[in-house]
Amino acid sequence: MIDYLAKQMDKKKKLAIGLMSGTSMDGIDAALVELEGQGENTNVTLVAFETFSFTEDERSKIKSLCDPVTSSVDQICRMNVYLGHKFAEASLKITALAKYCPKDVDFISSHGQTIYHMPEFHATLQIGELAVIAEETGCLTVGDFRPSDMAVGGQGAPLVPFTDYLLFHSKEKDRVLLNIGGMSNITILPKAGGAKSVYGFDTGPGNVLIDEIVKIETNNRFSFDKNGDIAMSGSIHHSILNDLIAKDPFIRLPPPKSTGREQYTEQMAREIWDIANSQGISFSDIIATVTQYTVEAVISNLEQYVFPKNSISEVIVSGGGVYNAAIIKGLAAYEKYKILKMEDIGYSSDAKEAISFAILGNECLHGNCNNLPNVTGAQRQTIMGKIVIPSLLKDR
Repeated sequence: MIDYLAKQMDKKKKLAIGLMSGTSMDGIDAALVELEGQGENTNVTLVAFETFSFTEDERSKIKSLCDPVTSSVDQICRMNVYLGHKFAEASLKITALAKYCPKDVDFISSHGQTIYHMPEFHATLQIGELAVIAEETGCLTVGDFRPSDMAVGGQGAPLVPFTDYLLFHSKEKDRVLLNIGGMSNITILPKAGGAKSVYGFDTGPGNVLIDEIVKIETNNRFSFDKNGDIAMSGSIHHSILNDLIAKDPFIRLPPPKSTGREQYTEQMAREIWDIANSQGISFSDIIATVTQYTVEAVISNLEQYVFPKNSISEVIVSGGGVYNAAIIKGLAAYEKYKILKMEDIGYSSDAKEAISFAILGNECLHGNCNNLPNVTGAQRQTIMGKIVIPSLLKDR
């Protein structure tokens, strides 16, 4: 088996699948990629990408696991296996979509689904059983990346800055890569200094509060503000916005830092909705205000922790928030940088994180360290990822 793994890693080109389900819990992002090389010599080509949406029932059950009040160990156990089946299904579907067979895939790399993240205790939990993925696909499977970083004192997040450096660093300009999913996070890529100069962190909420308030207002008929249309039709109420910012300690917390639904909860969204309604504020105004909260969190973090160190010429946006016109307008109004979308530099905004996990898996299988201590606060570099070898590999 060791000889098999060595042979796989010696291939000039490898076909891999990256899997990701984020804090928005929209579904499973699956990216089939062709990889060449490793480390700073990594080249990646996107072959196929698809998001396999969760049903409303699935989303509700997963979300209930993120709250200690509504979760239980038996529900977590069942969902761990259930999501393993869902991730395997997504892998097989993306493979078929690209007209490949599972045996053509060299490995699968899965981030899993985060249900609880406690960086202050160096503890986290991502579910979506790797053994199920490996056995149902017959593919070598890598995953559960965060705990290895946490074991050496890190926060286990964000992890994508490592691959941001490999793919997007420039020798001519300082760049910020901003990903807006359920949460927002940034990677800062200084033009000089190499990987050790890279830093990054979560800035606060992304789409999570917007999505929750849309669900509350529409009684789950809609789950997000498509294109930012609701926010664009409303007006920002600065008294509520300023209160949200003043009461948010995470925005002012210095990096390294990471967050999730533990901080920006469904209950928080309900409280915002209740306050706005008690003041007679319209739905579109509530959404406009909370959307600007996401924007202000990003800008505040840039002002506090980035601009004093680096002269940023461009901010490259990816994730679901890239399609929200109100978010992009709010970011662009701050004129210290140029706003670009991932497509402007030849990559997919939707696929970026799934691609990143394929690369993190590739580094793990090559035995390379794939965390950035400057980003996560880890005491040292380490190899993140756990490897599951399916029984079917013995027949290859």
